[in-house]
Amino acid sequence: MLIDFFYTLRSAKLPVSVKEYLTLLEALQADVVGPNSDGAYGIDDFYYLSRTALVKDEKHYDKFDRAFAAYFKGVEMLTDFTKEVPLDWLKKTLEREFTAEEKAKIEKMGWDELMETLKKRFEEQKERHEGGSKWIGTGGTSPFGNGGYNPQGIRIGGAGKNKSAVKVWDQRAYKDYDDTQELGTRNIKVALRRLRKFAREGHEEELDLDNTIQSTAANAGYLDIKMRPERHNNVKVLLLMDVGGTMDEHIQRVEELFSAVKTEFKHLEFYYFHNCVYDFMWKNNKRRFSEKFATWDILRKYNKDYKLIFVGDATMSPYEILQPGGSVEYNNEEAGAEWIQRLTHTFPKFAWINPEPQGVWQYRQSIAVMQQLMSNRMYPLTLRGLEDAMRMLSK
Repeated sequence: MLIDFFYTLRSAKLPVSVKEYLTLLEALQADVVGPNSDGAYGIDDFYYLSRTALVKDEKHYDKFDRAFAAYFKGVEMLTDFTKEVPLDWLKKTLEREFTAEEKAKIEKMGWDELMETLKKRFEEQKERHEGGSKWIGTGGTSPFGNGGYNPQGIRIGGAGKNKSAVKVWDQRAYKDYDDTQELGTRNIKVALRRLRKFAREGHEEELDLDNTIQSTAANAGYLDIKMRPERHNNVKVLLLMDVGGTMDEHIQRVEELFSAVKTEFKHLEFYYFHNCVYDFMWKNNKRRFSEKFATWDILRKYNKDYKLIFVGDATMSPYEILQPGGSVEYNNEEAGAEWIQRLTHTFPKFAWINPEPQGVWQYRQSIAVMQQLMSNRMYPLTLRGLEDAMRMLSK
């Protein structure tokens, strides 16, 4: 079975060697992970052991997770059906579905009213609630909780279903984009050639000194100058990428773009943000709160000749862009719009690449706000969109 597992990882383009595979087998033979009380080996224990033995760089963790899940899909379903069905799972399947008429009757609160009301609920509420319209709970129409519906509220726990929360009270883990993702579609490969064209900056030709000397010698000493295409890649790119939340739907395409950019640009710097840029960004999503990079430092570190490229779906609550404290994750002192303006002022050559289909842009208020902040330099993640963005940045 493990031989097939090994080949599954290799098929997923993970750099797993035979030596590392043998290390995993030795660990299993040495009972590094032992059986549980029922005498069976837990899938979680094997996951951590195999990841430790086979993956040497944490940037491959996400690719490993996907390959592992694909191979062992269904293993955890081999369980005893005589046991009681978990209550939480049963409740999840019975989540209330609201009709369009019911949704239309629910009024949304403004930002200040939301914050003030939430504070009161924390002071007043003493127990868990379900299905109501006032308290922090699940499955209802209250603006606080999860599993129900409200046109504009604060999600506390649970998973996003309606994408209407203006703030999220939950610990969330994001994953780095894989910069080794192989370009998988013909359109992106064609776009890569456009990026190559954009990457060549400088004189069209330069002196080919070696060829000139040889040609002059062969020409009885008469000077014979030879030229060649200029080979230097002088373009500098500052890439800022939205990660997590609604961007999870676009991971594959963004990874393809990220791979192309890393291949083509010698002078590349990249950072992550979530939804909108605020006072800090990060390079590693597993350490995004312990290894922060102040946006002020980024503004001072790079020269204005860097081409600034944002990659994100710009899909969020408008509060996240326009309101101090509007971030879904923490209380930012200044509005995201302030930081966007500082960045675009510092780096005059800028563009926003949006993986969302252009046809839905008109229905997203936050996209309209971001387009205005970006002076309408927002382009779809399509072949034509990339061509237009690269053409504008190269002027």
